[in-house]
Amino acid sequence: MKKSLLALACALFVGQGLLAQTSQEVTYVEDPSQGYLFNQFKDNWFVSAEVGGNVFFSPSDSHRDFWDRWEPAASIYVGKWFSPIIGLRAGVNWLKVKGLSDIQAPGVLGDEPLVDGKYKQKFVHLGPSFDAMLNLTNWFCGYKPGRFYNLTVYGGVGFYFTLARQYDADNNASSYKDAKDNILAARGGIINSFNLSKSVQLSLDVRFTALDNHRDQAGGEWNKTAYDLSAYLGVTYLFPKREWNAPIVPVCPEPENCDALRARLQAADARIADLEAQLQACLDRPTEVVEAAPAAPLATIYFPINVSKLTKSDVRVVNACAEVMKANPDTKYVVTGWADNYTGNDRINVNLRKNRAASVEKQLLKAGVPADQFNTTINNGNLVDMGEKFVALDRAATIQVAE
Repeated sequence: MKKSLLALACALFVGQGLLAQTSQEVTYVEDPSQGYLFNQFKDNWFVSAEVGGNVFFSPSDSHRDFWDRWEPAASIYVGKWFSPIIGLRAGVNWLKVKGLSDIQAPGVLGDEPLVDGKYKQKFVHLGPSFDAMLNLTNWFCGYKPGRFYNLTVYGGVGFYFTLARQYDADNNASSYKDAKDNILAARGGIINSFNLSKSVQLSLDVRFTALDNHRDQAGGEWNKTAYDLSAYLGVTYLFPKREWNAPIVPVCPEPENCDALRARLQAADARIADLEAQLQACLDRPTEVVEAAPAAPLATIYFPINVSKLTKSDVRVVNACAEVMKANPDTKYVVTGWADNYTGNDRINVNLRKNRAASVEKQLLKAGVPADQFNTTINNGNLVDMGEKFVALDRAATIQVAE
């Protein structure tokens, strides 16, 4: 009961507070602090094209002038951002490299003229590549659609087919031919992206690649690792949908003045304290013991003064009681004769009590009630004992269940 009163008081207070705020508008906004929702698979795709230059680092290249080793490079990619931070791209990378070697390239008719006793060589590496990308700007600074600059790091692998520059018998340069040197590469780099518009980005991609190199030293290892440093200027087109959505959360305006709410809260606290005091006083009140009232008789047959015989109406009442008694054979009953003590004398009243009880007993037996189902007795007191004015209520015989 105590908890119910407290709950009722709180509900009344909160309900009044809500009604007071119905005039204030609740707004819904995106909350980036809750993270970002993943878009559908068809969203956040892009295509990129890059052109640039590269310089190759193989074991004998240091004998060739550094600026003479720069060659063009190009790439084209298709990719998708799965979140504002994580993306994948796949494409084709083209590298034209040149350097020096102690031996002629395999499968080549001739090489360029010797430099310091080493052969000039030119190769083209062409093949597919795959990169996983991580947008560090969105990771550390949070996603912002209108940001002009983003820094992305990536790492991946590539598989390159090698084409070697061919020469005729007179060492005249001709076409490129498959050098039978297919190589694997591991690559990583950074992309500096500049948003020119919502759909177009300009980028500077700086990449470092490790490749299985062909043998360019006499007696050297066939797959000795070589390295390539390249830089690309690129253009990226972002297909719609391009942006990311944050979860929508409701924003409830603050009340202009909380004094009224505080006053109502204090009043509610006082009311709750008063209800608790009333409840405790009720619980502390001593319990009143109420004695159970005696069971009412099955029937009471009233007699005129100095009369102990049953009337026809009385016989019907006794017969009805007999049917009840026979329907409950396991229940014992008591037939009691009564007389008032305000008229007559003791001898007369005792005889009246006995005769009245005997009249009822005789009729019960006649109606078929077994003699062992009830006892017959008299009571020398008054049945109701409400005074001489009500003596007619004391002249009776009762049938009731035995205690």
